[in-house]
Amino acid sequence: MEPNSIMVEPVTDQVLDFRPVASSTVTIQAEEVTVAYRSYREQPTSLKESVIRFLRHARIRYYSTFDALSNISFSVERGQVFGIIGSNGSGKSTLLKVLAGVLKPTQGKISVAGTISSLIELGVGFDPELNAIENIYLNGSLHKRTRAQIRKRVPGILEFAELNDFATTPIKHYSSGMSARLGFAVAIDIDPDVMLVDEILGVGDERFQEKCAAVFKRFIESGKTIVLVSHDLGMIERTAHKAALLSKGHIIYLGDPKTAVQMYRDSSYQTALI
Repeated sequence: MEPNSIMVEPVTDQVLDFRPVASSTVTIQAEEVTVAYRSYREQPTSLKESVIRFLRHARIRYYSTFDALSNISFSVERGQVFGIIGSNGSGKSTLLKVLAGVLKPTQGKISVAGTISSLIELGVGFDPELNAIENIYLNGSLHKRTRAQIRKRVPGILEFAELNDFATTPIKHYSSGMSARLGFAVAIDIDPDVMLVDEILGVGDERFQEKCAAVFKRFIESGKTIVLVSHDLGMIERTAHKAALLSKGHIIYLGDPKTAVQMYRDSSYQTALI
């Protein structure tokens, strides 16, 4: 690695708390959540080099830290759609990963009441050597479903993903669209209390996108709690009950979705941290 290159890794000291929140109407509670990363400028390339550097420069740090999220606090009521907007690098995806339990915060606490399903990185966790049916069983077992329960769900998942003709084909031979369709179908089959959504309604062609949008609408109408990250500002205005505008890891505005969208559009929030 070149001397001036940078490697980033998370700094994690805290453990996520997924105990039910105190209020019966609050589904998600975030309390002063911070996610810090270490940025290494001179990463050792071997154990020997690491030991030598430690002995020669025991008091010198080869990294700096920065906060991807800084003191984030908010709550989401049961049945609400909570929108998250902001420019690239503002911390939106990091926040979703914390909520999903994929990433542990350095400080603070996340409390979630109910089961969670993530439409964040569709297809992550699939084994490329296995076919669609085998991956459905794998995913179902991770969610503690019995083989009998999974067997009943397989036809519906394949039908929705439009993969009946490729059910026994290893997914390493799938296109990115086919993998995403399977990931979407598996994720929505869980029927969670809380759904985390990150720009996934554009999966597949226009016809399949309409199917995704219909599922999303059904979730809203059934009173699911949804956390939605999207660059589709119109969707945020139409569907969100509350929205957060993020910039440089901070919540700049929290409240009315139309106000959040207007601030984002006119870039007035960019001076808030200067």
